[in-house]
Amino acid sequence: MNLQMEMEHHRKTLIVRLSGELDHHTADHVRLQLDESIQRGQTEHLVLSFKNLQFMDSSGLGVILGRYKLIKSKGGKMAVCDVNEAVYRLLDMSGLFKIMPIFDNEGQALSGLEVVS
Repeated sequence: MNLQMEMEHHRKTLIVRLSGELDHHTADHVRLQLDESIQRGQTEHLVLSFKNLQFMDSSGLGVILGRYKLIKSKGGKMAVCDVNEAVYRLLDMSGLFKIMPIFDNEGQALSGLEVVS
């Protein structure tokens, strides 16, 4: 598995930093980890940081959209940040930016979701 995932809670926001490749080999692992963390914690909002994500396929899009629906059903907000050009093109073509915002970095994402202190 060529994917690393780091999770950190900032107030009621889960920040998830993905490195490597989010594809059909790694998508189920990411989905399970995110769902578990969202369900057991005090998570209302989700920020996905793709700063070190080199590749994503349609399985990765499915993970993102599924977590968007989960967070939305809890009344929360979700954003992505630090997206490189190749991943940006995939997210843009999928229409993802029509339903959730994109930010340059984690600080802007937290501010944009209005979850900073």
